[in-house]
Amino acid sequence: MNTDPLIKKFKTIRQITETICEPLEIEDFSVQPIVDVSPPKWHLAHSTWFFEQFVLTKFKTNYTVFDEDFAYLFNSYYNNAGERVLRPNRGLMTRPTVKKVFAYRKFITQNIIDLLKENHSKELIELIEIGINHEQQHQELLVYDIKYILGHQPTFPTYETDLQLSEVTQSQDFISVKEGIYTIGFKGDGFCFDNELGLHKVYIHPFQISNRLVTNKDYIEFINAGGYQNFNLWHAEGWDFINNNNITAPLYWHFSNGKWQHYSFNGLEDLNPNEPVMHMSYYEAFAFAEWKGMRLPTEFEWEVASSKLNWGNLWEWTASAYEPYPNYTKAEGALGEYNGKFMVGLQVLRGASVATSKNHSRNTYRNFFHPSLQWMFSGIRLVK
Repeated sequence: MNTDPLIKKFKTIRQITETICEPLEIEDFSVQPIVDVSPPKWHLAHSTWFFEQFVLTKFKTNYTVFDEDFAYLFNSYYNNAGERVLRPNRGLMTRPTVKKVFAYRKFITQNIIDLLKENHSKELIELIEIGINHEQQHQELLVYDIKYILGHQPTFPTYETDLQLSEVTQSQDFISVKEGIYTIGFKGDGFCFDNELGLHKVYIHPFQISNRLVTNKDYIEFINAGGYQNFNLWHAEGWDFINNNNITAPLYWHFSNGKWQHYSFNGLEDLNPNEPVMHMSYYEAFAFAEWKGMRLPTEFEWEVASSKLNWGNLWEWTASAYEPYPNYTKAEGALGEYNGKFMVGLQVLRGASVATSKNHSRNTYRNFFHPSLQWMFSGIRLVK
């Protein structure tokens, strides 16, 4: 088997991660403002440890790990892979240095390339594909975390990137979807994550879904109408959360001198009313839909309608809890911890965002986060 295309893809993905970090200053690499935001240095190392832990130690003859401490320092949540630094403490690590982490990346990248030149086994190639897609996930998380780190600086520094939301130009219309029994889940020969598997049938009632995302202008109307003060619009848990945390707008929004501004990678700037609203929690998305007299789509409705939608600007909150599909099976060992153990208490988002890595989106892709989180590139699409 010719592994040259896979080697090329692997090298490209590895370089993209480092390119995302190029605009950063050295002081930015080890910061962890909140538990959900990991330091850029940690992402660089963890996505590298993944290849070392799950590929090189298993397939490379006489392989010696780069540093014995790295498995402890850069394991994320894989209990089967051993002990690890607790998530809130990732920002305490000024050592190893950024320089050493980049040396680690170079060492592992070269070892993977050498391995692929000599070993063409199906099992190895499948693991490399998982590792590539895992790194692509961390590329998007890295963008989220960089924005949070910079967006909470007193001077709102800029970040050089071409990531830009597209304005919503079309007037709102609703697309009708007929009732029926639809097939849900991934089908095909390409890569997918295990949580997309378990092809199954779902009965869908007739519904209408918006042709566009909710805009900043739409959301400002919700705020001005007292949406954050009307408990009737909120889940009890959401109402408690916004009040306990004094949340009165999406993340990065600031009201000053009679107008709304927000932090973007261009710094602090006036809110564009025609851009899709982003950085709201599921609690807020639900409350907005209630205020409009509508609702959020289920993830199955979203998948059925996806061929008729323009998506890719923002991940879209759905009304579906993150649960296993019928006949879902979990891999043995540490890789089985990748998705399955998180299937409780989280909400599904569908689509993709401007920060999603190229060729990493599918209409069956199931993203998932806690309902309280705002720092993702999340948006709202309504159903009636």
